[in-house]
Amino acid sequence: MNIDLATPAETDRLGHALAMALNAHDGGAVITLAGELGAGKTALARATIQALGHAGPVVSPSYTLVEPYEFPRRRLYHLDLYRLADPEELEFLGIRDMAPDCDLMLVEWAERGAGFLPPTDLAVHLEYRDAGRCAQLTACSATGRQLMAKLHDFRPRPS
Repeated sequence: MNIDLATPAETDRLGHALAMALNAHDGGAVITLAGELGAGKTALARATIQALGHAGPVVSPSYTLVEPYEFPRRRLYHLDLYRLADPEELEFLGIRDMAPDCDLMLVEWAERGAGFLPPTDLAVHLEYRDAGRCAQLTACSATGRQLMAKLHDFRPRPS
């Protein structure tokens, strides 16, 4: 699925749509966010986390690498692996302890944690397109296909 994101508001709408799909899905999910620096990975994660119900600020985990978020029904970890020098560093961050303890994971720069991250369910690739952005969503599992089916119902519309 390709979605044009001509404005930051459309990136926010995609985040809200993703949150709605996640809320309608009972199980867990690992969502990877890929793209160049500044392509909107953290903005999309922020919009999703806020739409899931987080009332406080959503900070980029660029330096902490991991930010946990508690929701009434679930726990989410937002990871930014840009500064990861070696995938094995995820062991020191406690990735094995995180996986069974959370049911949602948003991972920026997931390729830097290859071999240590849980399998991806939904891959989101953001890229520059003209003055805006484009999001390409790819289902990588049955869970990813279920989320994609739900996203069709909530697909952002241009304003």
